[in-house]
Amino acid sequence: MARKQTSDTALPVDGADSTSPVSDFEQSLGQLEALVERMEDGELSLEDSLAAYERGVGLYRRCQQALEQAELRVRLLSDPGQPGNAEPFPTASDDV
Repeated sequence: MARKQTSDTALPVDGADSTSPVSDFEQSLGQLEALVERMEDGELSLEDSLAAYERGVGLYRRCQQALEQAELRVRLLSDPGQPGNAEPFPTASDDV
């Protein structure tokens, strides 16, 4: 049975709504961590494992998208006149 994620401590700050990229990232990451934990337990059937993997890929993509949006916001705040001149953040794929 899937766990319901609730967080009384993650309240919106400064008028931010609950669907902000940051809260979406945190929620998606929490769901992804719980999903990985279930998969690592080895108690899922093959069909359930495949469905969990598919769900995990979707959550991973949502996390990546939220991080990209956060990077863009930082770039815009760093140099609002020329965000294209800002240096991109290194990614995990840059280390390979």
